[in-house]
This record gives sequence, C-alpha cells and structure tokens, in this order.
Amino acid sequence: METIIIVIVLCLLITVYIIRRAAPHPQKGAARSMLTVAHRGASGYAPENTIASCDKAVEMKADFIEIDLQLSKDGRIMVIHDDSVERTTNGKGNVRDLTFQQLRNLDAGSWFHDSFAGQKIPTFDEVLDRYIEKCGLLIELKSPALYPGIEQKVFDALASRGLIENRQTKVIVQSFDTHSMKRFHEIAPAIPIGVLVKFTPKGISNAQLDEYKTYANYVNPNKRLVSKKLIARIHERDMKIIPYTIRDRKTAKAFLQLDLDGITTDFPDYIKA
Repeated sequence: METIIIVIVLCLLITVYIIRRAAPHPQKGAARSMLTVAHRGASGYAPENTIASCDKAVEMKADFIEIDLQLSKDGRIMVIHDDSVERTTNGKGNVRDLTFQQLRNLDAGSWFHDSFAGQKIPTFDEVLDRYIEKCGLLIELKSPALYPGIEQKVFDALASRGLIENRQTKVIVQSFDTHSMKRFHEIAPAIPIGVLVKFTPKGISNAQLDEYKTYANYVNPNKRLVSKKLIARIHERDMKIIPYTIRDRKTAKAFLQLDLDGITTDFPDYIKA
C-alpha cells in the first residue's frame, strides 16, 4: 500500500513539473502594464509642451502625456517647463511676471524648427479639453513654491470637468516638491500622486519610501537611480515607478526588460513601437 502511495505522489510531482516546464514564461517587464509617458508631449519630434507635441504623442499612441504647469501674472495656468520663457520662446522674462496675453503672443515653436513657427504656450484648460478623452495626463506642478495656491487652482480645473471622483479618468499629479504633493493629496485624496526624485549618489532610502507612501502612489526617479532592488522596494510598498527621461534606444531597450510600471520618454515610439 505504501509503495502505491509513493508511486502516486511521484507521478503527481512529475506531472506538475512537466506542466510548469511547458507553460510560457512571462517576459521581464510584462508582469505589469508598461505605460508609455510622452515627456512634455512627443518632445523629441515637436516643440515641448505645445499642442504640436501633444498631438504627436496621441498619434504615437502614448498612454500618458506629461505636462508642466506654471502660473501667469494674472493667475492663468500655463503649460510650460521653465520658470522663464527664454529657452522655449522668442520672449524674455519669468512666466510669473508676464500676463496671459503676453505669454500667448510669444512664438513657442520656432526654436525647435521653422516648421513649428506660431505654436503657442497652451493653457491647462486647453490641454484638458483637447486630450483628457484621448490620453492620460501626468501633470507636473513646476516650482509650486513660486505660486501659492496653484494646487487649489489645478484641483478646481479638474473638478469643474468632473475629473476628481471619476475613477476612469487617467490623471496623475506629480512634483519634486513634496510639500506641494502633500497639500494636493489633502485637497484631492482620490487623485494619484507622484513624487519626482532627482539623482543623488545616496539613492532613495527605505525611510524616504515609507514617508512617500503616506501620501503618494508613484515614486518617479531619475533614470540613473533605477535598479532592480529599487523597483522591488517600491513595489513592496504598493507604489509604482515611472522613471524619467529616456532619450535613446539603447536605454529604452534595457528599461523595457525591467519590471517598471511605465517609462517617461521624449520618443514614445522607442517604448511603444
């Protein structure tokens, strides 16, 4: 009797082994949905943070468009990365010192290529209305300490469109400024929060991750910080990771083999062919 039982157990073990060997093994990075995040739109192909770059991102089927927000002198939420306008327009001065109309009169496309002459600095309202049904938005509050109350303004713009409580809406708000993200989380706890992390040789400690977890859903580090151990530590805390910013095919190929939740890139087609 004992011999029969042993034979049966051995047969079962062999069967399980055969099934596991025959089953297809998931590719690395395939366990999670790998989001393609178009950095300032498809900014490798069109001037960043313009309608042209965002349209290109949609055309390339990016899952999210990453945009940067600042406030004009008269309180309009504008989509522009730098605190000043010199690098990406034909104007001069700080965004916060220029009115909406002054900002709108600037050419935000010619610096990239003559074919984009006449592109304007968009407003947040324009981007929301044009893309929220087509693509997710990864919204970065840029230099929020310069703009007291910007968190409430962004919340109001989202709320006026019914985007706060709508769980189907793909909106994430992020910043390097952790104080700002804590404030936004208090205002809109239903909206996912991301913490951007600059490169530092020390990396990101467990204490930092534990603190981020109290209000954030994403830890989005500089690509130089990314390692399998960091990814695992973030996932162990039920947070997600979308590193920035991939600008070459070699790095894109390497990152696609990792268990990341998404990749922020100037070239969406490097991630989603």
